[in-house]
Amino acid sequence: MAPWALLSPGVLVRTGHTVLTWGITLVLFLHDTELRQWEEQGELLLPLTFLLLVLGSLLLYLAVSLMDPGYVNVQPQPQEELKEEQTAMVPPAIPLRRCRYCLVLQPLRARHCRECRRCVRRYDHHCPWMENCVGERNHPLFVVYLALQLVVLLWGLYLACGLLFATFLLLSLFSLVASLLLVSHLYLVASNTTTWEFISSHRIAYLRQRPSNPFDRGLTRNLAHFFCGWPSGSWETLWAEEEEEGSSPAV
Repeated sequence: MAPWALLSPGVLVRTGHTVLTWGITLVLFLHDTELRQWEEQGELLLPLTFLLLVLGSLLLYLAVSLMDPGYVNVQPQPQEELKEEQTAMVPPAIPLRRCRYCLVLQPLRARHCRECRRCVRRYDHHCPWMENCVGERNHPLFVVYLALQLVVLLWGLYLACGLLFATFLLLSLFSLVASLLLVSHLYLVASNTTTWEFISSHRIAYLRQRPSNPFDRGLTRNLAHFFCGWPSGSWETLWAEEEEEGSSPAV
């Protein structure tokens, strides 16, 4: 590996996040907070729980930032391409687009990310704090990470209150951002939409022609599909089913 690869944005961002996470944790343990008091009294359950939550949030962060978010294969196998990307149940009015950047056929809900230079399935957004896209494969973990990170931040905020002013302000800012992100993503997941679709629905062909979200199957099914992958099926199939329901005459 070339030495300058260590200075890539991804390495710098992940290193900065790791150093900041453990730095704040160390400050909370070294100063006269309840964590320090519990430790001195031999009550180790809560300090160990806090450390495990911090470690868990950090591992989730690294998993989401390093994993494949759902890249569209540049050279898919012929049978796979035929099944999933070319002959899926896509109405003629919404043909599959060929990406003008990487020249692959984009499945429904995919979008090209200029930062990653790849097309991503069920593209949500490119997260600069992770230096990775949030897409079909890592979006569920991203939501879980936000929830766990918010728990850690709020606990740290409580510990720093009235003792560590600078740390309290920093944790307040991070808690506000994490809260807004978590609430917004839970709303999007509940309605089976993405950040990109929510912001740019007027520019997206498969949404511009519909009065409502064609992928919304109700709260329970949306959550089950997002977190558990059930019921299974391609987005093209769901879109076509909604098209058939909308075009069928009322009884």
